[in-house]
Amino acid sequence: MQALKGRTALVTGAARGIGRAIALRLAQDGASVAVNYATSVEGAEALVSEIRGAGGRAVAVQADVGDVTQVDALFAHVEAHLGPVGVLVNNAGLHRGGRVERLAPADFEAVLRASLVGSFLCTARAVPQMKDHGWGRIVQISSPAALRGFAGDAAYGAAKAGQLGMTRCLAVELAPHGITVNAVLPGYVPTEMTSGLSDKSRTAIETSIPCGRAADPGEIAAAVSYLARSEAGYVTGVTLPVDGGIVL
Repeated sequence: MQALKGRTALVTGAARGIGRAIALRLAQDGASVAVNYATSVEGAEALVSEIRGAGGRAVAVQADVGDVTQVDALFAHVEAHLGPVGVLVNNAGLHRGGRVERLAPADFEAVLRASLVGSFLCTARAVPQMKDHGWGRIVQISSPAALRGFAGDAAYGAAKAGQLGMTRCLAVELAPHGITVNAVLPGYVPTEMTSGLSDKSRTAIETSIPCGRAADPGEIAAAVSYLARSEAGYVTGVTLPVDGGIVL
């Protein structure tokens, strides 16, 4: 069953990791998928080829989602090639950590720009057409760092917590228009973002998770898939951890 057939989905930061898994799953659900990327052109093009090879529709679009001009161009390209965006997944993000006294202000701002400002700009651009159609699904990809403190993660935690505040406010604002806004909080997933961790650190993280293991990207994508469907039309403003119990 292709629950999203006839819909267009835009996944930001979709060339690799969790974003890639989400884009693949939405394509399997029948959506035409726009694969946004900042720098990973090869990964984005490979993903588009995979989706098209399976009979789906997809385009790769480069844009820095923290830049309003590039966001406008991104949506214009998607609308011209796939149609208006009905499902928006704000997945793009950046991690720069460090103890607060050593964290450069420029790094703090860059993290907020990628995750929080990017989510705002993409959402603001998507909403008018969602309102016109009386239907829309917005999913923020946040993090357990929004709910639980991790030393050295002030920038990332602030950005991801900001997404949760935005989610709740927008859920109330947009519900009368048939638009839901929810947040998914992925736990530890071995991706390029976490590849710099030592074996000792990875083991420590996994043993701290009640489920005792890392997540598979497909498990995160499954949660997004549900929230993107018409069947989830009565679910809005939700913070959904998919983290093996790490925030408990």
